[in-house]
This record gives sequence, structure tokens and C-alpha cells, in this order.
Amino acid sequence: MAAPSTRGRPDEQQPRSAQPQHPSVTGAPPEPHDRGRVEVRRSARRSRTVSAYREGDRTVVLIPARMSHAEEQRWVAQMLEKLAAQESRRIPGDDALAARARELSAAYLDGRARPTQVRWVTNQNSRWGSCTPSEGTIRLSHRLQGMPEYVLDYVLLHELAHLLVPDHGPAFWALLEAYPRTERARGYLEGVVSAARLPHIPGARHADRGPERGVDPAGSCG
Repeated sequence: MAAPSTRGRPDEQQPRSAQPQHPSVTGAPPEPHDRGRVEVRRSARRSRTVSAYREGDRTVVLIPARMSHAEEQRWVAQMLEKLAAQESRRIPGDDALAARARELSAAYLDGRARPTQVRWVTNQNSRWGSCTPSEGTIRLSHRLQGMPEYVLDYVLLHELAHLLVPDHGPAFWALLEAYPRTERARGYLEGVVSAARLPHIPGARHADRGPERGVDPAGSCG
């Protein structure tokens, strides 16, 4: 079998849809944002190569039609690992997050939101992000790492808006209307939640429940 590629050709595919529960080759299941749903597409025109790419909240793996089920399982796991490794090299550090937050504040909030700290955290599994307005700190869940840039920007901007408006009233949502990909980003996050079968927390625009604001798994604020 030829070396795998993570660049596919969507126009050649003859899909055989599937959403298998493929384990990682390390034996530990990938995080939901690493994997989402997996769709295997077999093509008679593929004789040797295997490739994969992200398509929304799912991963598409392209394989030769003649490949056995055992080979399919092995190659899918390998391609998931390869994609995750590539995406991890593009993950911004805390300093880059802070710089991006300043850019977003300048572009959409007239520079009025000025966080004192922006960083990744690994203890937020029920929220995508959170902030403490009194301290000016913003924390983003590590589960966002590897997601599209516009999704990360949305969560950052969401928390920046909370530095200006702590609650979820009309003034808060008016700030987010300036960002053109708000609905697309929310749809992406909701798709990830659905794929991972996480509990949906209803109420995208509900009342303030405390001093710490955050984005819950469904893409809304908690």
C-alpha cells in the first residue's frame, strides 16, 4: 500500500457511508473534536493510495474498493492519527491566543475588550470557553484545539464580548452580530456535540447565573 495522504479528491469518491467507532492506534479513543464522525468512502479508481480530510465535523477517509475490512480499520486509525498530528502543529500557544484576542477586539469591538490573560485549560469539559470579567481573564477548553480557525475566533470573541457585557441580554448578542461567522461557528460546535453524544444544554440566551461566563458544549453561554 502506498504512503497515506491527507489530501483527498472529493470528486472521485463513490461513497460507502459508515460511522464506525474506530479506536486510535495508541489504544485510547481520540477526543470528539479530533474525530467527530468518520465516513469511509471506497473508490474503484483508487488502487493503492489512502487519503483523508476534514469535512465540517466529520473526517472522510478515502480507500481502494478492494480493501478488506481489517485493512480499512487499520488505515482509518492511522489516518486519524496523521490528521491529529498535523493539526496539533498548528495549535496556537497562549501568547498567540492573546495576540489573536487583541486582533479580534480591534476588528469587532473597537478595541474595548482588553483581557489581562488568555490561555488554554484542560479542566473545561462542559464549556468551550469561559471568562471572569472582574479579572479580565479568558480560558479556552483544549477541546477547541484543531478546530477551524473561524470556530476558535468565535469562542474568543464570545468571551471578549463578556468582558464588556457580563450577561446575555440584547446588548451582548448585538456585539456578536458584527462577526460574520457566528451562526456557522455555532452550528459547527453543535455538530461536534451531537457527534459526541454529549448532553445538550438548552437556552442559548438565558439569564446570567454568576460572575463567570462561558460557552457550553452546545455553543451557547452558560
